[in-house]
Amino acid sequence: MTVKQRGRVIKTNPHKINEEIVAKQLRVVGENIEPGIFDKESALKIAFELGLDLVEISPNADPPVAKIVDYKKFLYEQKKKQKEIKANAVKSVIKEIRFGPNTDDHDFDFKLKHAKSFLEEGSKVRAFVFFKGRTIMHKERGEELLLRFAKELMEDGLAKVEQMPKSEGKKMILVLAPGKLKK
Repeated sequence: MTVKQRGRVIKTNPHKINEEIVAKQLRVVGENIEPGIFDKESALKIAFELGLDLVEISPNADPPVAKIVDYKKFLYEQKKKQKEIKANAVKSVIKEIRFGPNTDDHDFDFKLKHAKSFLEEGSKVRAFVFFKGRTIMHKERGEELLLRFAKELMEDGLAKVEQMPKSEGKKMILVLAPGKLKK
């Protein structure tokens, strides 16, 4: 957490530690400590005897929960956990396939083949029909094309429709997500 003071940025601790804790009663936890409810002074005394810090980890609990730990080590472990969570998060890649309203069968099959490979590698596919000039008069052709595209991929079991064809200006967009593969 940062605070601006007289044009300077001053970093503050994200947790209340030691004397910053305002609660009178605390539920104290930590290694080599019998968990229990203590008044603030007793908890601070125990922390200082162990050469550690008293860190308020759950201020909204009744009574607030404080942990007796080495604060720098506690911050390091929290950053490490956040980094691990971020690394394990699934990154969703969206590949785009563009059609015209008068797309030929050969071009359709070619783009269908590409969409199949994208879905097999786990990417989402955003297929869209771009209407140029007067072709905007034939939106139904674009919708038919996208529905046929989705039907072909769903029959193979490669995709499931995430968003049905929807017009956005000069585009009509369909979003497909990877489905269950047949074996």
